[in-house]
Amino acid sequence: MANYHFETVWDIPAPLPEVWQAILDTEAWPSWWKGVQSVVVLTPGDAQGIGVRRRFVWRSKLPYTLAFDMEVTRIEPMSRIEGHASGELEGTGVWRFEDTGALVRVQYDWDVRTTRWWMNLLAPIARPMFAWNHDYVMNNGQAGLLKLLDVPPKT
Repeated sequence: MANYHFETVWDIPAPLPEVWQAILDTEAWPSWWKGVQSVVVLTPGDAQGIGVRRRFVWRSKLPYTLAFDMEVTRIEPMSRIEGHASGELEGTGVWRFEDTGALVRVQYDWDVRTTRWWMNLLAPIARPMFAWNHDYVMNNGQAGLLKLLDVPPKT
């Protein structure tokens, strides 16, 4: 299996509660995040959202679709969301939120490995394309979030 580490940082000039809620409400992502085809709750979590398991289906510029399940393992309100992925991607994802006063810095760390045989076979030569594809998806997320929150990008 090929291993990947991706780090994405978004600076969002909006109130922390609005940014937090938009990221926390993953079932709404397909309405504003280009590339998210569907998000379906498979297992409900507890009152805080711990243990909820969702199936995500993503599609971007490259001609393939990825599906994986994500189980929320930790939530620190307005600060951090952690989860464990299984399926066509396996590993961990961590959202971090920091209110700087002028904006909210959102960081997503994604440590995953691919499980599809062809991705693993092509990893030595396709790794840069897979990284570019991830960045493309995350840039779409930032653009969609800015539009959803009706704020211009911070320059």
